Amino acid sequence: MNLRILLAAAALAAALPAPAADPNKVFRFAIEVAETSLDPQRVSDLYSNIIAGNIYDPPLRYDHLARPMKLQPNTLSALPEVTDGGRTFTLHVKPGIYFAPDPAFKGKKRELVAEDYVYSFKRLIDARLRSPLLAEIEELVIGASEAAEKSRKTNTFDYDAPIEGLRALDRYTLQIRLKEPSFIFIYNFADCRVSCAVARDVVEHYGDDLTNHPVGTGPYQVTAWKRASKITLEANPNYREEFFSSEAPPGDEEAAAVVAALKGKRLPIVGRVEVYVLEAVQPRWLAFLNEEHDLLWRIPEEYAYIAAPENKIAPNLKKRGIHMAQVPALDLTFNYFNMEDPIWGGYTPERVALRRAVSLGYKVSDEIAIVRKGQAIPAETPYSPGVAGYDPNFRTSAGEYNPAKAKALLDMFGYVDRDGDGYRDLPDGSPLVLKSNSTTIARDVQLDELWKRSMDEIGIRYTVRKAQWPDLLKESNAGKLQFWQLGGSASSPDADTWLQTYYGPNAGYKGNRSRFKLDAYDKLYEKARAMPDSPERTKLYQEMARLLVAYAPSKINTHRILTDFWHPWVSGFRRPPVQSQPWWKFIDIDLARAPAPH
Repeated sequence: MNLRILLAAAALAAALPAPAADPNKVFRFAIEVAETSLDPQRVSDLYSNIIAGNIYDPPLRYDHLARPMKLQPNTLSALPEVTDGGRTFTLHVKPGIYFAPDPAFKGKKRELVAEDYVYSFKRLIDARLRSPLLAEIEELVIGASEAAEKSRKTNTFDYDAPIEGLRALDRYTLQIRLKEPSFIFIYNFADCRVSCAVARDVVEHYGDDLTNHPVGTGPYQVTAWKRASKITLEANPNYREEFFSSEAPPGDEEAAAVVAALKGKRLPIVGRVEVYVLEAVQPRWLAFLNEEHDLLWRIPEEYAYIAAPENKIAPNLKKRGIHMAQVPALDLTFNYFNMEDPIWGGYTPERVALRRAVSLGYKVSDEIAIVRKGQAIPAETPYSPGVAGYDPNFRTSAGEYNPAKAKALLDMFGYVDRDGDGYRDLPDGSPLVLKSNSTTIARDVQLDELWKRSMDEIGIRYTVRKAQWPDLLKESNAGKLQFWQLGGSASSPDADTWLQTYYGPNAGYKGNRSRFKLDAYDKLYEKARAMPDSPERTKLYQEMARLLVAYAPSKINTHRILTDFWHPWVSGFRRPPVQSQPWWKFIDIDLARAPAPH
């Protein structure tokens, strides 16, 4: 073949689109908590959000490799236009994006348009959905609070009724107008629970059963689903032509390796993803070691010292070519009190003293050393390092451990042992009991034991009720839990992601699980919400943190360190700082090195 023919062949090959996802490539990993829903506007937990985020599309996403995090267009042609001093956001949807095929579309390809985003935002307001992210728009978007109040009163919602601050200007242009400036509102466009596009055709076709029929424009679609056991997803055949284009930050070797492996490849790469639900730690660990899973998403703490002694990969794993990466999580572990509980809630000095005593009596350092095996650091603030508004020099007494002070507080306010059984009673003589709730996973069992020992030390009777995660979540939303231990992951790289969860109007299913309501806090929050990231706003965040420590609606404990392992045939993996951000489409599998079947 002469040179001219070779050049012509090369030019033709360059003009052809890269192949779509390879059906022979299968990516397998496990999550530790069962999914609760795949309806994005109803999701509140991390694991459901991870799955939904790979099925549906929000307008924006975070660059896969950029650190610090950087927003970029996802289904938009450019970043939103922000005008009117931070009150108006105009978004231009990119033409030619299609939903995955579904019977609801009656055999036609269904294009994503601006009205789909308007409809999806309206779903947050529909009282029948009880969306946990309603607070993101209710008090901010013009007309949203009125529509939400009407929906609550009637338990209906008119999706055809206009909302002044939420409208499609034309087929591909969406505009959102706020009552006041909000410089953090833009992060909602990258949060699937707020802004992932749901097709009205699909909702009306399946009715209340949408969670069992998730249909989006994202890279994957559900093809098999055994609840709380296994979800199989395959590449969306209608997914747009998208190629890997991220650049590695200077000096970032991990990012450079991802670029070398993926540069120019069409996304998604893997044809099928299998997600297993394995609450027990040993099966998750063994499935990875036995090469049944390709990635170990966050090693169980029980195996941290074995797999990563001194936070370095163990020699036997390194010899097998296994990779390890650690990142400080944008997260917080905590226990919250129900502030409406007749015993533990309230704002009077004796109730505050009671909660402060519990906080003083719990030894966070034991949680880190014994339960989390060093995979965490103590929390000083109700928001994590690495987010806007965090100051490493700011300190609170949140982590103070002082059983003697705890006992003195309890004695001062009349919480003493009146019947000689070794446990304190209420001032009226009735039993004082802290009723906690947790799941059956091994980590929660250990935390229960640690809390029991801690409370025994200061004379508070501590009981635990075991239940499944989805059931506890429902009860928490309804305000039925007295005390619950949780981990909260950032939905945006700003401290507001946690501070809003103590804002009074968000009490209940809208995120404020403790139902904390304090006028002084709410005023600070409202003032901070309208300010850009600045030293002045950081000071307001710190004032809010002090109020939370003083009134103790929750006991803040740790920020976790997340350690992941993956086999040598896997490339493209990098844990996103905002954990719910989709990353499956960046995974590639080297079939020549992977065990069959892949």
